[in-house]
Amino acid sequence: MAKWTPAHEAPEPLEGPVVATVTGGTVIWFVLFLAQLPFYGRLDDSGHLWRLWTCLVGTGLGLFGIWYARGREAAIERAAGKG
Repeated sequence: MAKWTPAHEAPEPLEGPVVATVTGGTVIWFVLFLAQLPFYGRLDDSGHLWRLWTCLVGTGLGLFGIWYARGREAAIERAAGKG
């Protein structure tokens, strides 16, 4: 098997409003959780209760992501000498 070699170098990663993006996704997960909450009984009866818990876990992971992204941005600013 031949060794894989890239034809060109990888592009630089795109930077953007990471904290805002993660926060937006977290809010969407939480809204989806709240929207399904009134249908708890129906979801339980049909065996689709995992959908509700998936939204709650997505919210929890999103909160961790917000914490992580804010720390990452602060570290990047410190390393650049801005703070």
